[in-house]
Amino acid sequence: MTSDLVAPKPPVVEIDGLTRSFGGRTVLDGITLRIGRGELFGLLGPSGSGKTTLIKLLTGMDKADSGTVRMLGERLPKLAMMHRFGYMAQADALYNELTARENLLFFASLYGLAGSRRNERIRAAMGVVDLLDHLNKPVAAYSGGMKRRLSLAIALLHEPELLVLDEPTVGIDPALRQSIWKELLALRQAGTTIVLTTHVMDEADKCDRIGLLRDGRLTAVDSPEALKARSGAQTIEEAFIALGGGVRT
Repeated sequence: MTSDLVAPKPPVVEIDGLTRSFGGRTVLDGITLRIGRGELFGLLGPSGSGKTTLIKLLTGMDKADSGTVRMLGERLPKLAMMHRFGYMAQADALYNELTARENLLFFASLYGLAGSRRNERIRAAMGVVDLLDHLNKPVAAYSGGMKRRLSLAIALLHEPELLVLDEPTVGIDPALRQSIWKELLALRQAGTTIVLTTHVMDEADKCDRIGLLRDGRLTAVDSPEALKARSGAQTIEEAFIALGGGVRT
């Protein structure tokens, strides 16, 4: 007789007792969190709640005052891990004087992509964000929304095991936002772990779990449906406010 029990997979992200302060102000206060393989995890919180600081610690771009961060079993920060995750920042890190193709070639070299594989991935990533027709255009001629889409293409370029996206759909029109989410859900289905921040409540509803962050503390972590049930709310926005989110006062 075969058992239905399956051994749990080790978490892709392990955060334990994470704290970070700037100028005497505590930005993150004792964050502990596990994110599993193939999970789409959303971080919600008002401006100044610590979301971007947490993302920077998660990617090894910053170092905590105390606590630990492990990604795919490796303690961060660790330079060698950059090949295993894709990162899209809030601010676009692009070379405006270069074309989109030249930007992608540069980042492909950092990821160790070359030859036909590199060209294949450039076309695939630009296809996802609907920018293939603008591949040879200087980035300086791109609109703000196009720059966001190019930044996402760069994050997808090397097919990372983990995608870390800081407000990936800001400035993107609704039709393309829907298309990008279709691709994110397909990536999740294929086993890619995705961590993202968002202010868009219908995007939060698409996540497997959500972490509500306020004043540097996680006030709740659960699935959207469980958070709504726990708070007696009809929408994730109502649950967010009831469980310690909402606007800073």
